[in-house]
This record gives sequence, C-alpha cells and structure tokens, in this order.
Amino acid sequence: MSESQNYQEGAVLLINKPLTWTSFDVVRKIRNTTKAKIGHAGTLDPLATGLLICCTGKMTKKINEYQAQEKEYTGTFTLGATTPTFDLESAPENEQPVPALSKEELQAIADRFTGPQQQLPPIHSAIKQNGKPIYHLARKGVEVKVEPRSIVIHAFEITEVNLPVVHFRVQCSTGTYIRSLANDFGVAVGCGAHLSSLCRTRIGAFRLEDAMEVTDFIEAYKQAHPKEQG
Repeated sequence: MSESQNYQEGAVLLINKPLTWTSFDVVRKIRNTTKAKIGHAGTLDPLATGLLICCTGKMTKKINEYQAQEKEYTGTFTLGATTPTFDLESAPENEQPVPALSKEELQAIADRFTGPQQQLPPIHSAIKQNGKPIYHLARKGVEVKVEPRSIVIHAFEITEVNLPVVHFRVQCSTGTYIRSLANDFGVAVGCGAHLSSLCRTRIGAFRLEDAMEVTDFIEAYKQAHPKEQG
C-alpha cells in the first residue's frame, strides 16, 4: 500500500499548529494536499500554537476518543489588564497596577484552581447558541449567556515570573478554556489578567516534540508523490 493510500485508509498526523492559523486552516491545507477525508481532535485558537492531532480516513472515528484525553499547555498570562476575548484577539483594557507578588505567592493563588470545578467559558468562543457559534453573536454586541462547565485542573504550575508576565504550565481535562483560567487568575490576583501566549504540548500520550510543521509535511508528501503534483 502506498503512503497516499494510507492517508485515504486512515492515519494519525501530529501537527504543530502555526501562530495565527485556525485549526481548520491546517485541516484544509492537508486535505487539499492528500485529498483524504480529515478532521482534527480539539480546536486551538488562532493565537495558540502547538499540538493538533489530525485524523484521516477511518481514523476520523478516533477523533472523539483523542479529544477526550487530558491536555497539557504552557504559556503566559499578562497581569494588569483584561480583554473582552480573554486573550490578545482583542485590545487590553481596564488597566490596573500589578502587585509585587513573588513566584511563591502567585503559585499559592494558582493552587486554588486545582481540582474539579465549574468554569465559565468565554463569550468569544465556538460554543453554539441557536445553532450559531456564540463569538459571532458577541462580536455583534448581542447578549450571550454561557453556562458553567465541569472541568478538572490536574496541575497548575507557575514556572517563571517576569511581572507583569507570568509563565505557567497546566494539565487539564477536555473542555477547559485556558483563556478563562487566565481571566479568573487575574480576578484572584486582584488586578486582572489576559492570556498572552499559549502552546499545547500534549494530548494524552501524544506529545508536541513528535509533531511536524505543516510546511514540512506538505513538502515531504509532494516529494513522495510527484505524479500527483501539477
């Protein structure tokens, strides 16, 4: 069986999603290259990078299974301002002085967020209301109501502090919004915060270090299938 047929039959691809790309951008690029049926196991926001599991052919049946697995992220929160989207897709506002807290003091606050809990998703998210993603409604100024979700934060580690920037590592259940965690963390600190960078490093047993760049995958595919080009 050729590599091309493998993608048609079913394969699992580990991709490092580039900054500013949507998860669907990655799916579309690979689908246009391989002509295979394809989907991904867990959306990453455009301003996030990191591990995106793409399944082709029969392996698309595994998407829900992979999507339900524990995830790990690294990134940064910036203290002292909030944003409507909880990240840098919108401009910082509500600026406040940042208290001179130590890494240990910030870790003590982070520890409050570990364990099972109810989390309120951002109104600027892909959750659907009346069949439409609520971020479309939020952008139009339509009032959006979101319900809290049951999530689990397995680990929340403050890895470095360069105020107002706080570096973190989070292990969490599916359905967790790190943007919401950033906003809630800012409330707990008392000066507001927003997510300023995010990278997904693991989904279950799949790790970012084993992932390919989209451009490298496409180039390798084209070299392996020259007759399909042009």
